[in-house]
Amino acid sequence: MNNRIAIILSVVFHPLILTTYLFALLFLLSPDLVGASAFELSGKLSLLLLLCLNTFIAPALMVYYFRKMGVISSFYVDDIVERRLPYLACVVVYGVATYLFGWQLQPISELAPQISVILASVTLSLVLVTMVSYFWKISAHATGIGGSIGMISALMVRFDEPALLSPLLLAILIGGWLMSARLQLNAHTPSQILAGVFCGLLVSTGTVYFFF
Repeated sequence: MNNRIAIILSVVFHPLILTTYLFALLFLLSPDLVGASAFELSGKLSLLLLLCLNTFIAPALMVYYFRKMGVISSFYVDDIVERRLPYLACVVVYGVATYLFGWQLQPISELAPQISVILASVTLSLVLVTMVSYFWKISAHATGIGGSIGMISALMVRFDEPALLSPLLLAILIGGWLMSARLQLNAHTPSQILAGVFCGLLVSTGTVYFFF
């Protein structure tokens, strides 16, 4: 794998956009599991757009603002010291999104409470990554893809949902490519990537087991 492909993979499967991918997958293949079956196609698309605005566009704009203000030297936020403030800001944004979808946005919070549960899972993963980042450079990419794999596999097993098998295999394949890309770019060590994967897996599978 050359550096150009590694960079493309790192951007296309950035941790912030993985949440949107996950919801798009669940809305399309297993809407019952996330309460989205109550919405028409236009409603699902509007809901997905709203989720994207809250979990990708808003935090991405904040990272852009931090870059313009000189708080971070790169959009990749590879420096362990520089990543603390952007990560903390993302935790706040995701926490607000969890609160909005869980308690304020009606009738979404009543018809699809599972959405806020998934958002809470992602928020918790972000909190853990942020805390660890104060003394060690854990991989956020690995945490994100690990969380996605954990969520898909746990939902598939718990609710006997065969429609999620193919996406799970694809997610595992993408995860392998993504982790190889992070190693190719010297962004992380194998231990940092492994820690990220386990963090994402444990939080997401635990969320499904205890709260779904």
